[in-house]
Amino acid sequence: MQSTTTIKETQINTAPFIKQSVTLQDKTWFQTGGPAKFYCEPTNNQEFKVALEFAKEHQLEIFILGAGANILISDDGFDGLVIRPQMKTLNFNKLVDGFALVTAGAGVLFPDLINSCLDQHVLGLEEFSGIPGTVGGATFINLHFFKFLLSQFLVSATVIHKQSLETLNVDQNWFDFGYNQSKLQDHEYYLLDATFKLNQATELETAYARGRSSEMIRYRAWRYPSKNTCGSFFRNFHDHEVSHYVGDKKMIFVAYYLDNFGTKGTLKYGDAIVSHQHANMLVNLGHATSQDIISVAREMQQMVYHKFGLVPQPECLLVGFKEYPLYTKASLIKP
Repeated sequence: MQSTTTIKETQINTAPFIKQSVTLQDKTWFQTGGPAKFYCEPTNNQEFKVALEFAKEHQLEIFILGAGANILISDDGFDGLVIRPQMKTLNFNKLVDGFALVTAGAGVLFPDLINSCLDQHVLGLEEFSGIPGTVGGATFINLHFFKFLLSQFLVSATVIHKQSLETLNVDQNWFDFGYNQSKLQDHEYYLLDATFKLNQATELETAYARGRSSEMIRYRAWRYPSKNTCGSFFRNFHDHEVSHYVGDKKMIFVAYYLDNFGTKGTLKYGDAIVSHQHANMLVNLGHATSQDIISVAREMQQMVYHKFGLVPQPECLLVGFKEYPLYTKASLIKP
């Protein structure tokens, strides 16, 4: 990779919306991490394409940043180009069969999308009320809550290829969605917008949905920490990874294992602590570093491994780390 320090100021001026040495700490929920070597907030698809051209020309690694709710950035920052999409177009097309197609730019905040849908008497996405993020981030991870997955609503999208810069219109099948998975995680294509097929509703149905949405937000605020966190730090285990049963079902939920150790509100490194509300959520009390958070997470991994033989792996996206900072099973097995 070409050193970013060799890029001349005149070359950056060809894309004036690309800035140098921009802090990322205030752009993530954890409120930790170092700066981006280069950073931009494209407001339309053409600016997004220019940003990709800039990264391609200078052989820069790319990271797409959404609302910053599910990531941990290294204290060293990110030695490449961080793109934070700000494409916020929102279009409603109500169909004659009682459905509506809603197209949202990748930078639209998901809570804003939900509220706009409710204002238009369009229902479905309120199932994800109270979850932070953008349309781009939600599609990347296939946003989920209880039995609902975003892939149940997404019908098409516009994506752009990292190298060829070709723009494609794709359908839902193209994404190869799974739990916490989508084709976007191959980092070959980036989302520009997504279209969702939703239900048109009466005023009474909308009022009911709005009330339920408010209750879900209230419940999440009571049940989970709402700031200085990434939400669930570790993913649930895959079925093939576990052998422990509760009743007749394999216990895949990582919080079940973490709840065994009494770490809520007690396990702490620096200003990073396990939330008193949830055993799988870490919180920055105010001055934590990303390394503090990693130290807590590694201790949690060791506890689960020594008692259950399982090594939790992150759902939180780790960004900018030169080496994988957590344990793997191989690293915990003593020779």
